[in-house]
Amino acid sequence: MGDPEWAQLEMFQDMFMRAQNADLIYPFIEEWTMEHGKMEIMERCQAAGCPITAVFTVQEAAEHPHLKERGYIVELEHPELGRFRDLGAPFKLPASPGGPTRAAPLLGQHGQEVRDEVKAAVAAPAPASSAASGKASGLPLEGIRVANFGWVWAGPVTGQTLSFLGAEVYKVESYARVDMTRNLPPFGGGERDPNRSLSNHACWAGNGSVSLNLKKPEALELAKQLIAESDVVVENFGPGVMQKMGLGYEVLKKIKPDVIMFSMPAAGLDGPLKDIRTYGLSLTSTTGLDSITGYVGGGPLPVENAYSDPFNGIFGAFAVVAALQHRKRTGEGQHVDFSQQEAIMQMVGPAFMDYVMNGRVAGPIGNRHPLAAAAPHGVFPCAGDDRWISIAVFEPEEWDGLVSAMGSPEWATSEDFASPEARVTHIEALHEKLAAWTADFDDQHLSEQLQAEGVAAAPVLNVADLLNDPHYKARETFIEVDHPLGFRETIYGAYVKMSRSKPVVLPGPVIGQDNEKVFKGLLGVPAERYAKLVEDEVIY
Repeated sequence: MGDPEWAQLEMFQDMFMRAQNADLIYPFIEEWTMEHGKMEIMERCQAAGCPITAVFTVQEAAEHPHLKERGYIVELEHPELGRFRDLGAPFKLPASPGGPTRAAPLLGQHGQEVRDEVKAAVAAPAPASSAASGKASGLPLEGIRVANFGWVWAGPVTGQTLSFLGAEVYKVESYARVDMTRNLPPFGGGERDPNRSLSNHACWAGNGSVSLNLKKPEALELAKQLIAESDVVVENFGPGVMQKMGLGYEVLKKIKPDVIMFSMPAAGLDGPLKDIRTYGLSLTSTTGLDSITGYVGGGPLPVENAYSDPFNGIFGAFAVVAALQHRKRTGEGQHVDFSQQEAIMQMVGPAFMDYVMNGRVAGPIGNRHPLAAAAPHGVFPCAGDDRWISIAVFEPEEWDGLVSAMGSPEWATSEDFASPEARVTHIEALHEKLAAWTADFDDQHLSEQLQAEGVAAAPVLNVADLLNDPHYKARETFIEVDHPLGFRETIYGAYVKMSRSKPVVLPGPVIGQDNEKVFKGLLGVPAERYAKLVEDEVIY
């Protein structure tokens, strides 16, 4: 921006102070952005090391040379549509490549083939069961060890998910460079400390921690020893960072020939955008998703949270499991190239296909159905302060149930709302009428009433509602745990649930909490040398 004078004010020098003064800083920034094109701003900011991205339209994302060069956009043949473009595999497994090779089938296309397979299966003798029905068993990834160099949120969530599946996961970190999520409030007991961030404890639950100052050669050697005893290495730095540290895949293969290295940079390991800098909120802008998020007729609105981080973390764990399955069959490790951008683009599938098939470029449509397949389809006000209910009607029977619940008002029987097509055409008037009706009801009670009539409806829950919701309580979606530092807190429970095994979920770790277990126990470092490494801030 040319170092404007206002940017030097003290209130803008700290990220928390900037957040508190957002209403002041945004007009200054907008004054500058209005003088430049979005791609120019992105190029200038990226060159300066700032994680700013342009908000790509669906068309701009679909046509970007980066995705073409990476082979993410594939061409398939359809028996009726001919040749068309589609989204490819959301991650690359070099040793076991996958992804779409044929178009979606016609209705009933493989019916006879499946029936023949079923007949053959029925005729074959049933295989012997490998475990007694209902007998408790271990978690599926027990015996798998993960060295997790991932940072912020996406990498740690990959480790968290693998841990919920039974893997032994150690986050590699250090007091020499404290991860930014450890500095996020609120803090346990009100004491600002990187080990007391309640948000971090939820986001990193399941990860253990070893503390290594990787700027020191001795720490790098210990990291290599840990990798030699591990099955998976996770990292979400930019391309080349692990190589610069001396921990690139070619090095790791020599340490552990069958190791699985899982890299999840913002836009993959190659291509024109490979060096792009992003955080979760700026990443989604490169996918077209942000361009379709907002109110009808308005501009794009950013989402409140960087949900792309946990989304990619869980998605990434699936990629690791796929690589582990390949290794189980072949004994072969591999370097997984997981582009967070390409994974998030799976969320834009309908808009992408509408563009490549029909030439339409989607924009913000509020809560309306992206394919105009339902009406009403939105969120409507209820009684109380900021209380809402979501309602979606696809089928004629669902509309009849909604009309019945409303007491069959005269307006609902008019020609404007007589058919699904008519309701979509007059959706604004329909939503206005429906909102006037819902406004007098309690959201929970109205949801139950509509569900009883066969209508897809649910209250819009805030955070407090989530914690008190009986469904989430029954499923242990959120659990209370005692932290080793002496306070009780609420964290996420295991979102991977299995019938015969249950993970033990512990809060995100204290920095270096597993040092002695890993370095003295697993790696066999003598006590005297261990003490010296701690003194020299190698283990730090």
